[in-house]
Amino acid sequence: RSYSGPETEGQLLNSFVQYFGDSLGRKVKRMPLIEETVLPGDSLLTLPVVIIGNGPSGICLSYLLSGYRPYLSPEAIHPNPILHTKLEEARHLSIVDQDLEYLSEGLEGRSSNPVAVLFDTLLHPDADFGYDYPPVLHWKLEQHNYIPHIVLGKGPPGGAWHSMEGSMLTISFGDWMELPGLTFKEWAASKRRNTKSDRVMPEEIACYYKHYVKVMGLQKNFRDNVYITSVSRLYRGKDDEDRSQLNENISTQHLEMEDGQKSLIKRNWEVRGYQRATDGSHVPFCLFAENVALATGTFDSPGRLQVEGEDFPFVLHSMSDFGAAISKGKLRGKADPVLIVGAGLTAADAVLCAYNNNIPVIHVFRRRVTDTSLIFKQLPKKLYPEYHKVYHMMCTQSHTVDSNLHSAYTSFPEHNVLSFKPEMKCVLQSASGLKKILKFSVALVLIGSHPNLFFLKDQGHSIGHHSNQPITCKGNPIEIDPYTYECTKEANLFALGPLVGDNFVRFLKGGALGIARCLAIRQKKKHELIESGDGGGDGVP
Repeated sequence: RSYSGPETEGQLLNSFVQYFGDSLGRKVKRMPLIEETVLPGDSLLTLPVVIIGNGPSGICLSYLLSGYRPYLSPEAIHPNPILHTKLEEARHLSIVDQDLEYLSEGLEGRSSNPVAVLFDTLLHPDADFGYDYPPVLHWKLEQHNYIPHIVLGKGPPGGAWHSMEGSMLTISFGDWMELPGLTFKEWAASKRRNTKSDRVMPEEIACYYKHYVKVMGLQKNFRDNVYITSVSRLYRGKDDEDRSQLNENISTQHLEMEDGQKSLIKRNWEVRGYQRATDGSHVPFCLFAENVALATGTFDSPGRLQVEGEDFPFVLHSMSDFGAAISKGKLRGKADPVLIVGAGLTAADAVLCAYNNNIPVIHVFRRRVTDTSLIFKQLPKKLYPEYHKVYHMMCTQSHTVDSNLHSAYTSFPEHNVLSFKPEMKCVLQSASGLKKILKFSVALVLIGSHPNLFFLKDQGHSIGHHSNQPITCKGNPIEIDPYTYECTKEANLFALGPLVGDNFVRFLKGGALGIARCLAIRQKKKHELIESGDGGGDGVP
C-alpha cells in the first residue's frame, strides 16, 4: 500500500468526528492510525456503532439510528385485526419502543425472521396477497434518539446495486425496493423518470438509494471508498497498564466480583482499514466501537465450481465481466457458443443477455427442469415473462430432445462440470455418469455468491448456525437473536440483510428495526448509569 502523510491521516480522523460535537473532539488527541503495540486509551476515538456496508441494510439502519421513529398513523387500520389491536394498545409509542416479540407473534411471511415479517406487514400490508395497501406508519424525526454511528462502504451509498447489470429488471417491484420515508414513486416523479413497469432497473434503484441518503440528511454518517481490513475484539481489564492487548473474540459479557461489587470489563471492537483517496493512495485508520453491525450483503465472492481449469481467463464469474466482453465486441462473430452454468435468476439474465445479442448458448445446470425448488416455479408468468421464456427454453430445447445442438440455445439439465480445458473445451458429466466434451467461446459460472468476511476472526466461520463453516445466506446464515439481531455467539456484534437470510430489501428493514430497538434500550440504560454516577466509559456516551 501507499500511505499518506500524517496531515492526511489527521484530516480523515477529523472527518470521522466533526459531527459528534466539540465534547468528543476535545477527547480525540491521537491520529486514527495507531501502532500495533499501542494500548487503546480514552483519547482514541470510540463510537457507539460502526456499520460495515452501505447498501440498503446499512442505509436503513442509519436512518433509524439517526432518530427517525415510526408511529401508527392516526387514520390507519391494519387489515390484520389482531395486529391492529396490539398496535392500538400503544399508539402513543413508536414501534421502536414497543415489544417486537409481542407484536410479531403469530405473523407469517416469506422471511424466517419474525421482526422482518412484522416490519414488512406494517410497511406493505398483505402485499403477498396482491394488495397495494398504503403503510400504516408515519415517521417522525426525534433528534434526542440519535445514536452516533458511522457507515463504511467501498463505493457510494447503495452498495452492490451500483455494480449490477443495468439492462435487467429487478426481481422485486420498485415499491418493495424502497426504504422508509421516501416512496420510490415519489422519487421517480421528482426525477421525471417514467416507470412504465412495476419492476425497475438496478441503475434506478442505485440512484434512489444514493438520493435517499442525501434527502434524509444521513450523509454525515457515511464514508465512501473505505475498505475494512480487520475487525477484532479488544480485551481490557482494570489493570490496563499491566495487561497486554488481546485480539481475541470473546463471545460473552462477564462480570468480575470485587468486594461484593460487580464491575463490567470493557470489551470494544477495533476496526481497521483504509480509505482510498482521489489520487489512489491509501489513508489508513483505526476506530474503536462499542457495537459493530455487519451489513455487507452477499455479493463479495462469486460461487465457484472448484474444478480444474476454473481459473483460465476465459472462465468468468460475474455478469459485469460478461457484459464488458459483449460491449467490447469480444464475442462478435464467434462460432462457438457461450457456456452458462447455473439455474438461478442471474444465470437466466445471462441467457437473456446472450440471446438478445444473437450469441448462441449452452446452458448447464445440475437440477431437473421439474425440480420444484427452481426459482422459476415461484414467479408468476404475467409479472416475469422474460424468466419464464428462459424456463420454457430450458424445458423444451434440451440436448435430449434433439441430438444436435440447437443453433441459439441448448440446455443440459442434470449435468455437472468436471473440468475446463486450455483449448476452450469443457467436460460435462450427466446424472447417469455419461461424459461429454463441448467447445465454447467463453464460460460464465453463475451459481450464487457468498459474503466475504475475511476481516473477522476465522472469516466469521464461528458465528454461523453451523460452526466452522463459511457463512452463506441460505445454507449457513449468521445465527442471531430473532428480535435484536445480535449474534448469539458474539456479543455486541449485529448482522442484518442477506447475512441472516433476508435477501429481499422488503425484509432487511426488519433487521434495522430490531438493532435500533436493542441499541436504544442499551443507550438509555447507559445514560441512566452515567447520571446516577455508577457508570461511564470511553468515547461517546
